[in-house]
Amino acid sequence: MKEDREQLIPRMRTDGLVTQPLGDEILVYDRHRHQAHCLSRTAAAVWENCDGKTTVAEMAELMAMEFDVPVGEQVVWVGLDQLRKARLLEEPFTLSSSPIAGMSRREAMRRVGLVTAAALPVITSIIAPRAVQAASCTPNGGACNGNGNCCSHNCTGNICV
Repeated sequence: MKEDREQLIPRMRTDGLVTQPLGDEILVYDRHRHQAHCLSRTAAAVWENCDGKTTVAEMAELMAMEFDVPVGEQVVWVGLDQLRKARLLEEPFTLSSSPIAGMSRREAMRRVGLVTAAALPVITSIIAPRAVQAASCTPNGGACNGNGNCCSHNCTGNICV
């Protein structure tokens, strides 16, 4: 099974994505799903190495050189799992043979150790409203009718606050 894991070569999804570097992090906006994902420095390093050529073991080595600290394959697997859940990898991509398959993030942190856990890849995702949804509420300071049309859901004296 270890041989299968070593031969797994993930590829980042590029179709419908807009990326913007933010310091050490990368903001990825999925135009098809209207979701924004902020990839931590470690998650960004995993994603950038998903070129369809680099194995998980090679990713760990490249990241260890980039960060100048030991990076185990389990850190890469955690990142790949998060990228898969955020739908930022080409399909089909499964982690059934990975050492973290079926583990929660907390369990993965215990397994890799507290020192390494601080460097675990993190992806923060939000769903961006479509234009019509964003315009469907009245901003603060606007007139409200008491029917819950304030973005803040707080209508006081016919003014959204």
